[in-house]
Amino acid sequence: MKPKDIDTYLGSIPDSQRTALQELRAQIRKAAPKADECISYGIPVFRQGGVICGFGAAKKHLAFYPFSSRIIEIFAEDLKNFDTSKGTIRFQPENPLPSALISKIVKARLEENNTKT
Repeated sequence: MKPKDIDTYLGSIPDSQRTALQELRAQIRKAAPKADECISYGIPVFRQGGVICGFGAAKKHLAFYPFSSRIIEIFAEDLKNFDTSKGTIRFQPENPLPSALISKIVKARLEENNTKT
């Protein structure tokens, strides 16, 4: 069954993952205070002028989704210690993404959304 909101989503995952994702959520919220939260694609997503980012829990990792391969390329050096793919950054609860990096990524996504024509 799909969760109806982010709190329900977070309540459905193990404590070890929940804590890291709650912190990620707070960091996203701080960087994009006007963003709307929702569940989309079956995961927690933030929207403002379009989708900004999302996050999720998998069996063996956590994921932060900037939904932009360009952002992954721009921050490649900062992400060198994390497993990345076209639009995903994977990390472990005990090795979360730095809050300054999350802020930079979220703000870059907001800028991308603002420059769409």
